[in-house]
Amino acid sequence: MKSGFDAAQLVSQIQAWGRELAFSQIGVAGVNLSAAEPGLKAWLDAGFHGDMGYMASHGMKRARPAELVPGTVSVLTARMDYLPQGTPEGWPATELARLKQPSEAVVSLYARGRDYHKVLRGRLQKLAERIAAEVGPLGHRVFTDSAPVLEAELAQRSGQGWRGKHTLVLNREGGSMFFLGEIYLDMALPPTEPVTDHCGACTACITACPTQAILGPQRLDARRCISYLTIEHAGPIPEDLRPLIGNRIYGCDDCQLVCPWNKFAQRSSLPDFDPREGLAGATLIELLAWSETEFLRRTEGSAIRRIGHARWLRNLAVAMGNALRLADDPAVRSALATHLQHPDATVREHVVWALAQAAANRVDA
Repeated sequence: MKSGFDAAQLVSQIQAWGRELAFSQIGVAGVNLSAAEPGLKAWLDAGFHGDMGYMASHGMKRARPAELVPGTVSVLTARMDYLPQGTPEGWPATELARLKQPSEAVVSLYARGRDYHKVLRGRLQKLAERIAAEVGPLGHRVFTDSAPVLEAELAQRSGQGWRGKHTLVLNREGGSMFFLGEIYLDMALPPTEPVTDHCGACTACITACPTQAILGPQRLDARRCISYLTIEHAGPIPEDLRPLIGNRIYGCDDCQLVCPWNKFAQRSSLPDFDPREGLAGATLIELLAWSETEFLRRTEGSAIRRIGHARWLRNLAVAMGNALRLADDPAVRSALATHLQHPDATVREHVVWALAQAAANRVDA
């Protein structure tokens, strides 16, 4: 590594390079996260991570960057806005209105475009290469929600924002509609300053959570979270939670849609996050009709592909059952019936459950 460079000046230069690569903000955090370990251990001990066994298997390595990547002495943190370029004013109300259209399939905003892992990872790697070109040989590793990294803690420590009561990072100029990424470095850089908490007495996110997964400020039981249930959870969705999922088929944005800070959410400068056809405004029937081949084609390069076709059908079946409970629709029943013999047992079970909701609707009537 070249000697004689000014570390503070280098951070300013890295931040400028980051802006050129469409990052909203670049920060620097140290590697001593020991203060976060008791909270992480308590969360794991309570079982709040659910089926995400990797959370427990990695243990405290998540809070120890120098154990994960030996030689790490600084962490560059980055955030990138993801609201699509054409997002209109008043978008939270528009998104909340989708939840009141039982026949519409609602995909979380962040997942309607290109897989953020691919977008951020490539740009973080370019940033690391620019740093190496400036300072010489550089030990580094890039992460985007892809390893045991305590992302929100690092983001908070480096001034990207503060932890909202929903546990997401909030920024005064960007709300929470952004992705996070990191570069672990073997080079010492001065940390950027953290910011203060600005949630105050607001509890809008806690109140809005459909499944009451937010047990209190910064306390989330992932086992009840719709994002976890529709994405991370591989088996049958608990029956008592199915009605609460509504028409959300991949993820959930409710806690963000009601957050006052998201009136400041910024539009992305990249077309990567513009919604793909079929992932905004499509009906449940339309998406259930996708064969596995079509699902793979439509979700190529999308974060959605990783859940697989069977989990996709499971989620759609839950949403269609919820629609049938509100209004018995022969077209919905007919579409579901085509999957009664599906080879996946979980899909079959959820289809049977969904069809039973039409009967429940008739009984209630």
